[in-house]
Amino acid sequence: MEFIKPGTNFDFVGKRKIAIGISIVLIIISILSVVMHKGLNFGIDFAGGTIIQVKFTKTTGADVIRKTFQNIKIDDAIIQEIGQNEVIVRTNQPMTKELQTKVEEAMNGQFGTGNFEIRRIEFVGPKVGKDLTNKAILAIVFAWIGMLIYIAWRFEFRYGLGAIIALIHDTIITIGVLSLLNKEFTLVIVAALLTIIGYSINDTIVVFDRIRENRKKDLKKSLAEIINSSVNETLSRTILTALTVFFVLLALFFLGGPVIHDFAFALLIGIVVGTYSSIFIASPIVLSFENLQLSKTKGKK
Repeated sequence: MEFIKPGTNFDFVGKRKIAIGISIVLIIISILSVVMHKGLNFGIDFAGGTIIQVKFTKTTGADVIRKTFQNIKIDDAIIQEIGQNEVIVRTNQPMTKELQTKVEEAMNGQFGTGNFEIRRIEFVGPKVGKDLTNKAILAIVFAWIGMLIYIAWRFEFRYGLGAIIALIHDTIITIGVLSLLNKEFTLVIVAALLTIIGYSINDTIVVFDRIRENRKKDLKKSLAEIINSSVNETLSRTILTALTVFFVLLALFFLGGPVIHDFAFALLIGIVVGTYSSIFIASPIVLSFENLQLSKTKGKK
């Protein structure tokens, strides 16, 4: 199935400055969002503390729930709705058996026995949270380094740099969107980011492979022309693959329930940004390195 007609020749290389300009703006907005929010909205996995998931039999206001926790001296309770009549309560206080008993008694006193169900209580200590943060950062960085080594070996070093810059671009913008919407940053989001890295690099390698094939076929053409024709030749495959994954994720986002909601949302953003970078960022960066190398060679002469 051909989504784009054979012979189509969009000038992607000619529009690379506009595309890179858009990417720079998005990256700046992403960084500013994180700075203005004073960091990411880390979930309990990274920040540490206690999470209590409660399901009510009827609609219950967040203010009433917050006041219930304030009555037992939990003043930092953050209430988040995750479904119909279901909330998550977060607090920095460690959940001891004594405090758990107080919570249950306070809830029974406020809402009545049988009108709610405490579905889950989790506690993560600050040391564990810090350790998980470090491991999450290392996982993403090692993924970048691994991709760089593989592509540099499989193609050329400049191709590896182009791919890694595109992956960093995808990661920063996805994190930026999550920050703008004040989404919780959890281990689930880290898993989504690693999935985005894997998807995006796969798309990029397809384009790079076509560039290498076309370069062998016609040595007279400039790299800019080869990149342009290669991106156009793989465009139909790129768009069809992206749309297939996008619609599946869209179904997960709306029908998958609150547990998988943020994971699907992060992937939706990542798929769009990753497809964009595979077309407009990765290959043009390879061309930029080529032009830079040629300029240096001419300068020496």
